[in-house]
Amino acid sequence: MPKTKKTKMNNDLSVNFNVNEEEQVIVDLQLKHPNEIKAYLDQYVIGQDEAKKTLSVAVYNHYKMVKHNIEHPEDPIGKSNILMLGETGSGKTLIAKTIAKLLDVPFYIANATSITESGYVGDDVESVLVGLLRDADYDIFRAQIGICVIDEIDKIAKAGANTSITRDVSGVGVQQALLKMVEGNVVGVPPFGGRKHPEQKLLYIDTTNILFIVTGAFVGIEDIVKKRLGSHRIGFETSNKNTEEIKEYVDYVTPQDVKTFGMIPEFVGRFPIITNVNKLSKEDFVRILTEPKDSLVHQYQLLLEEDGCKLTFTKEALEKIADTAINLGTGARGLRNIVETVMMDYMYDIPATNKKKLTITEDIVTEKLSTKCKYKNVV
Repeated sequence: MPKTKKTKMNNDLSVNFNVNEEEQVIVDLQLKHPNEIKAYLDQYVIGQDEAKKTLSVAVYNHYKMVKHNIEHPEDPIGKSNILMLGETGSGKTLIAKTIAKLLDVPFYIANATSITESGYVGDDVESVLVGLLRDADYDIFRAQIGICVIDEIDKIAKAGANTSITRDVSGVGVQQALLKMVEGNVVGVPPFGGRKHPEQKLLYIDTTNILFIVTGAFVGIEDIVKKRLGSHRIGFETSNKNTEEIKEYVDYVTPQDVKTFGMIPEFVGRFPIITNVNKLSKEDFVRILTEPKDSLVHQYQLLLEEDGCKLTFTKEALEKIADTAINLGTGARGLRNIVETVMMDYMYDIPATNKKKLTITEDIVTEKLSTKCKYKNVV
């Protein structure tokens, strides 16, 4: 029979948990050094070296903080959550997901656009923790050392002064509702979601040791940075020097810029680490197709190997796929749909034809994509 262990939580809350004799309350964590985390990321994420380095250090320090605060509660270290900016499909959530996989900690990605203030149509902020709890197989102790990504955080920026006369229930209200959770508090969580099962008992999760990473494209923040840096000068004194030197204005984003964009100061203050991922180049797209351990080309080669067919792509074919992805503007996540479109007819025919070799050329890519309406204007 399991024994009941009473665990004292913050805010004078006491919660009963069933704990097996051999189970540890504090989950063991095999923490890697920053250079080991970065090396692992390099196997799956192309480019973005600065962001990978920043997150490797931040995650390492976070779990050192967890260990220290458990062993020395009388002398706690504060938590440093992470704000990551960058275009859609440039690898923001992939970096976080890959780190969680390496450390074997619970991981969940929530979308900020679906969250509203409590009492309004949409998800409550506690839904973020519901997903994390599920990934931990409802093991509260594991969930409490997980990593939670809240994507599209820029979509809950403060609305303009005269954009609406209604309450901003999915903007500032959500930012304020998230404050208590991300800084570290005990939060009552409905394990199966609160709206559909109002009768269920709450589970209490201490978010002190959960690492929160918020991500977003923050479209337009470059203009805020440009204005602050004074690169828009008036008259004959205008110089192109600043513009040439500063290729990625997002590299210069400060907390003040994020506030100007529309995030409230209290929210920005909970995310002292700000980093960004840069726009992917054509070469990056080609490398993404071929170099990672789980690259798309490798995956399709494995699929056709099951039918006894060897698949290869020419360099020109890969570059054509990369150009199409760039023209679509969907980032790296659009590559799978492009390759799937190119491969569809072959995946249909090859199992019945016993074809032994298939080489995808640039002409094949152009032909296959040009027959689909959605690619006609971008190929």
